[in-house]
Amino acid sequence: MPYLGGEDAVRELRRALSNPNIQSDPLRYRNAILKVIRSMSQGVDVSGLFSEMVKACATVDIVQKKLVYVFLCSYAALNPELSLLVINTLRKDCQDPNPMVRSLALRNMTNLRLPSLVEYVEQPLTAGLKDRAACVRRVAVLGWAKLHNLQPNAEIDASVVNELYSLLRDPDPVVMVNCLRALEEILKEEGGVAINKPITHHLLNRLKECDVWGQCDVLRILQRYKPQSDDELFDILSLLDASLVSPHPPVMAATLSLFLHLCPALPAVTQAALERVRGPLLAACGSASREMRFTALCHIQLLLRSLPGLMGAHYKRFFCGYAEPAYIKQRKMQVLVELVNDENVVMLLDELKGYCTDVNADTAQAAISAIGRIGRSYSDKCLEILTGLLGLKQDHITSAVVQTMRDLVWVCPQCSDTVCAALEGCEETLQDGQVSTRRSDQGSVSDLSDRSDLSRLLPQGRQALLWLLGVYGERISSAPYTLEGFIDGVRSEASLGVKMELLTTAMRLFLCRPAETQDMLGRLLHYCIEEETDMCVRDQALLYYRLLHCGIEETRKVLQGLRSDPSLGVLIGRPAEPVGQWASTFNTLEPLRQVAVETEPASRGSPEHVSTAPSDPLSCSAVEEVQSGSVAVIRRADSSADVPPPLSLSPSPALSPEEFERLWLRRRALNAERGVEKPPEEDFVRVEERVQCPAVPLCSPQSLQAAMQLLNIQTLAFTPPSTLPWRVYLYTHTLQTHADKTPRSTLILGELLYARGNGDGREAEEGGGETTGDEDVKVTLQQQPRDDEALRGFLSILTSVLHTLSADGE
Repeated sequence: MPYLGGEDAVRELRRALSNPNIQSDPLRYRNAILKVIRSMSQGVDVSGLFSEMVKACATVDIVQKKLVYVFLCSYAALNPELSLLVINTLRKDCQDPNPMVRSLALRNMTNLRLPSLVEYVEQPLTAGLKDRAACVRRVAVLGWAKLHNLQPNAEIDASVVNELYSLLRDPDPVVMVNCLRALEEILKEEGGVAINKPITHHLLNRLKECDVWGQCDVLRILQRYKPQSDDELFDILSLLDASLVSPHPPVMAATLSLFLHLCPALPAVTQAALERVRGPLLAACGSASREMRFTALCHIQLLLRSLPGLMGAHYKRFFCGYAEPAYIKQRKMQVLVELVNDENVVMLLDELKGYCTDVNADTAQAAISAIGRIGRSYSDKCLEILTGLLGLKQDHITSAVVQTMRDLVWVCPQCSDTVCAALEGCEETLQDGQVSTRRSDQGSVSDLSDRSDLSRLLPQGRQALLWLLGVYGERISSAPYTLEGFIDGVRSEASLGVKMELLTTAMRLFLCRPAETQDMLGRLLHYCIEEETDMCVRDQALLYYRLLHCGIEETRKVLQGLRSDPSLGVLIGRPAEPVGQWASTFNTLEPLRQVAVETEPASRGSPEHVSTAPSDPLSCSAVEEVQSGSVAVIRRADSSADVPPPLSLSPSPALSPEEFERLWLRRRALNAERGVEKPPEEDFVRVEERVQCPAVPLCSPQSLQAAMQLLNIQTLAFTPPSTLPWRVYLYTHTLQTHADKTPRSTLILGELLYARGNGDGREAEEGGGETTGDEDVKVTLQQQPRDDEALRGFLSILTSVLHTLSADGE
């Protein structure tokens, strides 16, 4: 017989199936049927043998029946009329003394999936629900779900539903779980299976009898039940206690998800449950399955959002193995960043330093980025490591280090001196890497594959270096000479981002070192205006050219805007979120799709050029304006006012320090340009209030942060105590249901400013207003979108916190 011969193969198989000599020999007949199934699995169209295979199903050989049923279920839709010939045989097999034959017949009768056969299937399925063999009842229960899926608009038979509910008490646990699955499918439009107290306790008592996936289904469905009393709740939790530490990760995750659903008002119980699953989660991180390890790491990140110290003592379990894939290594590094503290910072940094030379460029860049995020708290140790990595003279490592330094000085300006000293000479590596990348494009295929990652990373490093040269060019002695090398090679530069950053850097460097930069700036503007083909670069060059015609002071005002205050420190780490913020996503695919909040994308540009995400509440196109005088200040409601609706505060979604500073300064600059003009429709409001709390600037930043976090207010940046002017930056999200029953969410950014003893008002002017009183802390709030009730409520809460801290400080 020809192999995969199409018509010839089918013709040969038909002759074999119709040969009386073969039919009389059971073994030869079974082998002929096996050849048909093999040809079908290899892609040969054997639907023409349907009638011969229908005849072959009339046998007592169970193996032959299974083979024939596989064929019939595959081609029944193509031969609906001939499929009627199988029904009599299947109905006869449903009454066979052998339970295996009965279950096989029922399963394949429903797998034919032909609406014309429904009337012939209902009676055997009804009888199968009461069959004495458990394997038949299992198939019959799922058969009703398949039948409903075949005719979803058909009326549901109440007697069948009642029978399925009664089978929830079947002695076979598989039948019980199959009933839950079938009822979920049949009653989908009604919300699924109804769970009451007797069913709940029955399922809990029999939970250990089910297999792993059966337990997961039961635990998922039990989330619909609400205990009627605290005693019943604790009885349920006691029954679930053993499953919480199950050696099977799916059962443990489903049990914890049920715990979180049952105990939203019992934080102590929830915290105890989260601590109990620490062992199973750590065991899952060492699983032989890569998928299981990755899933466990993603869910550990969820838990750390509410319990940052949960895995602190077990940080070594998150060290990367040599043979682990890159995506697991990167997740582990994200977890390690969240576990850093004074005791383990040296060991963690030493471990991350080893990953920086990984053969995988993405892993190396992730390790360098992780060191940069730790550097926001331990800048000296991290900058020492980053400076040492520059000495390796590896182009992709140097590129990643420069990007990390750029991000670090943007958040922590006090690191700028060390970064400027480290940058001397590293530009040679980046430019050499740029040349070697162009050479690799002209080399062999193997060279190109080796350089593919570097060609993607290096332009980002050059862009970061140019930004640093533009911002700190007056402190880097070789800045003009480095810039001249970039300008000389601008014709061969392929990256649009590097060209645009080069224009901005040349302009900034011209403002601080005009004698050394004037000639090269002129050459760059001439090339970009006269020869450059990209319109974005050409338009930016024209903008700068016309800006220079307006005068140096105007140019300086545009290009040298407000910068971060070097005296500000940054509080590292996300706030401890309430468990309810992420409980609904636990044990779902959502944690696997989420990335760490602090992860920096590889394609990120300069900090000023970061585009705002569409979901950012402050990125709306609505008109924004500062209100001044009596219109600007929204005072606290007096005692005669109506009681405001309840106000909920939440630190999620979190804002990074970069996003906060960019949004805050952008609004200030925009408002300063517009002056006191008032737009016709206001969706943005800026509020100023003075609060008498003289002891607050003397309290420690940790005490202030702890007090704010109790009310879900996130403190981002602060000045040291007793430093003038004393500043604190904070934010929160408000959620309030108004009289029209519609919930409204807003984002509030805030600044606390205390400048006692400042006579000339210089510091106060930098803070955005006039000098504060001797004992006053000026509170400045920015809200988007505008919601006066929510703003008044938040101002009242914040004032109470400040008064409480002031009283404790005294």
